[in-house]
Amino acid sequence: MPMQKLAILIVAAALFAGCARQTKPDEEAAGVVEPTDEEFVTQPLTEDELFGDGRPLDGEFGAIDAPEAVIDQSVIYFDFDSSSIRPEYSDTIAAHADRLVNDSAQVVRLEGHTDERGSREYNIGLGERRSQSVRQALMLQGVRGDQIITVSYGEEQPAMSGSDDEAWAMNRRVEIVYLR
Repeated sequence: MPMQKLAILIVAAALFAGCARQTKPDEEAAGVVEPTDEEFVTQPLTEDELFGDGRPLDGEFGAIDAPEAVIDQSVIYFDFDSSSIRPEYSDTIAAHADRLVNDSAQVVRLEGHTDERGSREYNIGLGERRSQSVRQALMLQGVRGDQIITVSYGEEQPAMSGSDDEAWAMNRRVEIVYLR
């Protein structure tokens, strides 16, 4: 029986090898323009009024428009049953990351919260996933791991009491708390 399997494998390999198409350089697509080395010039970013430390400065593309206003936002809200950070919070996270990178003595605690729906164990896990999502986003922007503490309160510390959509939306959050 093993010899039959070996023979089948050899025949299958021969068939695949025979079906493989060899591409010759003459068959390259017509009309494709190959770039020459003379067309591409790379230069390092200069430290001028547009960039500092490789980052765009205020008012330039990619720069945070109002870092002071954004840094005052210390709550990241989440969708129901989700630990994905909404795109609308990218500037907020970037502002906090910038602050933490520029002051290495700063430490933050990321407090994950959920609404009242779900079991206690599930909500503790979801709060932890939310705080870990924000932690990961901060670390991707250069914040050291030892500057971030995460904790999950689950549903235990609601921002708004009630059992309606508005209260649930306010309670699905991560609060960024500066410790020093």
